[in-house]
Amino acid sequence: MKDLSGRKIAILATDGFEQSELTMPFEKLAAANGDVHVISIQPGSIRGWNKDHWDKSVPVDRTLDDVRPDDYEVLVLPGGQINPDVLRTNEAAVAFVRDFVAAGKPVAAICHGPWMLVEAGVVKGRKLTSYHSIRTDMKNAGANWTDQEVVVDGNLITSRNPDDLPAFIEKIAEAAA
Repeated sequence: MKDLSGRKIAILATDGFEQSELTMPFEKLAAANGDVHVISIQPGSIRGWNKDHWDKSVPVDRTLDDVRPDDYEVLVLPGGQINPDVLRTNEAAVAFVRDFVAAGKPVAAICHGPWMLVEAGVVKGRKLTSYHSIRTDMKNAGANWTDQEVVVDGNLITSRNPDDLPAFIEKIAEAAA
């Protein structure tokens, strides 16, 4: 993986994120010297979901009130059913994603994370993937949905599920470098 020294990466999440979809990108990007921050709607810590049960908590580095898209080069949106479903009802979270995309900066969403892209209104005409259960939501929002490990369309990077994490993380690192 490329050296990410000096690159600031935001991971936007809240309680119910899929454990591996936050922790693996965080660990790998930080190991490549990226300055990775967990951003959330509330301070303290957020708790992950691991397939079928609540799992470990991770500390929140900053809240949405404390950051702007200009503070970061890349945005990562982990999935899990609960996490993006809660975030997409928060206008500050949706605006953060929308502004990131509008700035042309890389936004990487995996599993149910692309729900945030739908809510931000940025998927129309874009080639994207996601967890299969939100395929119809993606198509109804105008995305050209495809079943691939990782899809890059301009500044949007999407993947389907935790099995795709190695390829997903590699594309994030390429976009951040």
